[in-house]
Amino acid sequence: MSKSDPDNAWLATPKVLLHDHLDGGLRVATIIELAAEIGYRDLPTTDPDDLARWFHRGAARRSLELYLETFAHTVAVMSTPEAIERVAFECGVDLAADGVVYAEPRVAPELMASPTMSIDEVIAAIGRGLRAAEAATDITLRLIVCSMRDRDISEAAASAAVRACEHGVVGFDIAGAEAGFPAGRHHRAFEIARAGGLGITIHAGEAFGLASIEEALRCGATRLGHGVRIIDDVDGHGTLGRLARRVRDEAVCLEVCPTSNVHTAAAGVTTFGEHPIDRLADLGFAVTVNTDNRLMSDVTVSSEYRALADHFGWDDDAFARANRHAVEAAFCDDDTRCAVRARLNPPPA
Repeated sequence: MSKSDPDNAWLATPKVLLHDHLDGGLRVATIIELAAEIGYRDLPTTDPDDLARWFHRGAARRSLELYLETFAHTVAVMSTPEAIERVAFECGVDLAADGVVYAEPRVAPELMASPTMSIDEVIAAIGRGLRAAEAATDITLRLIVCSMRDRDISEAAASAAVRACEHGVVGFDIAGAEAGFPAGRHHRAFEIARAGGLGITIHAGEAFGLASIEEALRCGATRLGHGVRIIDDVDGHGTLGRLARRVRDEAVCLEVCPTSNVHTAAAGVTTFGEHPIDRLADLGFAVTVNTDNRLMSDVTVSSEYRALADHFGWDDDAFARANRHAVEAAFCDDDTRCAVRARLNPPPA
């Protein structure tokens, strides 16, 4: 497709989404309604348009730490099982409307847990919402449980994730401020998750460099949340260093979120055209296209596709390749993987 295609040109393209934060994709109207229901009075505004602009401005400050501050409000309104179930349902419905056929939303249930709602209950509420969205649409949804890397609750979170396989949990992750909080601090949590049959993805190579990526691999990650700083191990002539060769040759999946990376200045990029995603794809890395936080970054998967087409000339073949990488890296079972492959490559009429 060309740059002249209308904005909705990519909606019909079947897509696989591996990196999308549940608490970063709430509908603005839902935030306002839930805040009113629980008496939460700290929203900067209750005007829907103004609140949307506030989230977008707050996120686009070229800092991961500042970007994360905006989550205080979304987490605050996800304070009851009913609210969490609604948010999960709307996430699935919105992704399906964007042409996503398979997604693995992720969230840190420890952020919503309270004395009256355990981590297990948070996950169960998310699972109910995702199942309801599947019933209402034609999307397939699985869940990745995160723990926050600056906390010491990851072992409990991993154990809860393993217990929650019946709710669609397929993976485990750590998220949050990357610098100063190495993945190795959570090594035992990753062991618990792997022993329980969960896939491991770790936020790495976003706001911190190659050392973060290398440590994530030591912790058993087969996918890197963002991972764009692997470009630091590629010279100007396209020669790969030791770590970059390993990531490419082992097909470690890069869960790249281009617009979010611009907003947080990951890999030093401050404009979409500077993003290394196109170069990484050309070099043979297992690049996938993701949203990260649809509310904060004001994106959809389709809008990311459109930007990639506009800035780098990506076409149907390029997106098909990214989706093939995504489905092969997905943490689902083989039967689900085969079904998703069939949806990406339907037989000719």
